[in-house]
Amino acid sequence: MNAPLASALRTGWILLATSLPLGLTLEALHAFKVRGFLESPVRREMWRLAHAHGTLLALLLLAFVAVAERHLKEERHAAISRELRIGAIAMPLGFFLGGILNGEGDPSLFVVLVPVGALFLVVALVRATLATR
Repeated sequence: MNAPLASALRTGWILLATSLPLGLTLEALHAFKVRGFLESPVRREMWRLAHAHGTLLALLLLAFVAVAERHLKEERHAAISRELRIGAIAMPLGFFLGGILNGEGDPSLFVVLVPVGALFLVVALVRATLATR
């Protein structure tokens, strides 16, 4: 396994290891009726989106590693891996930070990381499509 794939594999496992416990934490905040969590619908929504996107994007990274060596041109591994990793981290981080210091009806400015992450993901997926053997 080359270095870009190893990096994507490590990032995927780390992201999965942080996103899944975040979901359990959200369940606990809800179960224990934590006021700061329940009184802010924006925070609940942003953190739920962070958990869901983090988990799914971690699985995307792991799937990329599983198929890249066999199905993608090796010279494209580094760029695709880098863009997937940036997008997979930026998008859930934007959702999570968007729920911190948020206004009454709007997420905080950190939510700008979400479209930036989405752009990196789209570019990576287009590159992967074009690099298919």
